[in-house]
Amino acid sequence: MKKLLLLTSLALLAVSNLSVAQIPNSGFETWTSMGSYSNPSGWGTMNNTTTSSSVYTATKGTPGSPGTGYLNLTSQTVGSVVVNGIAVSGKLDSITKLPISGFAFNLRPQKFTGKWQHMIYGSSQGSISVKLTRWNTSTNSRETVANANQTLSGMAMSWATFTINFVYQTGNSPDTCIIVLKASGSNPTADDYLWVDNLSFTGSVSGTGIESHNFLNSLVIYPNPSSSTILVDLNLKSSEKTTFELTDLIGKIILSKTVSLPQGESSQIFDISGFAKGSYFIKINTESGSETRKIVVE
Repeated sequence: MKKLLLLTSLALLAVSNLSVAQIPNSGFETWTSMGSYSNPSGWGTMNNTTTSSSVYTATKGTPGSPGTGYLNLTSQTVGSVVVNGIAVSGKLDSITKLPISGFAFNLRPQKFTGKWQHMIYGSSQGSISVKLTRWNTSTNSRETVANANQTLSGMAMSWATFTINFVYQTGNSPDTCIIVLKASGSNPTADDYLWVDNLSFTGSVSGTGIESHNFLNSLVIYPNPSSSTILVDLNLKSSEKTTFELTDLIGKIILSKTVSLPQGESSQIFDISGFAKGSYFIKINTESGSETRKIVVE
């Protein structure tokens, strides 16, 4: 009897671990009927907003790659407005078009991968973004652990594999993951589309592996928080062409600057006086490595 209970406990533990390590309906094989339309199970879309016009931005395509189905996101005209084809792994606020919630997830993957096809008819490219977060019991707030973001470029007219690297901000493990898929950018054009299938995570990043100083002797960013300017003091191990990117919490680049810096100490100053209050990230990219730090605008 004890052996049976132990086996049962191990089985339940395995199921519990699985539930926080996988993407729900990652192959878009399962769809839930909502009456006049269907949604991919476990995903939020704009269909509930557009159904009154019998227009749907998220539909099931067949066959999948692999499997019997894939997610077809298409920006559609409703009245005089083009509605972006958006899907969120969890719940989507159809008014703000922002995710409300994601799914339980506690791993630290290295990459986000899948299959896609995509095309735009205007100039506003879609995107794929993944955010890993955790509830910080010390600050009673949700903090970002990592982001993986990719703006679509050009078009992919047949199934192609994509891979997006995660950029980690802390050494903590997440408790939640949110995936956002968009057929268009901020100015959608009718018939822009993004097909996706076979989503997955690969690789693993240790909690101590987020800061790679292989190209830096030192890095200091101050004042932080700031309301006007920030100064980046860095000491490079060799002369490098260096790109500085300031992004918001979902990875949107707000400011970018590329300069050639000498070996040794140097400084760069950034004007953030026009930024809205909140948290941002500054990423330093060179051919030898990259480093990401969090900054706060007050």
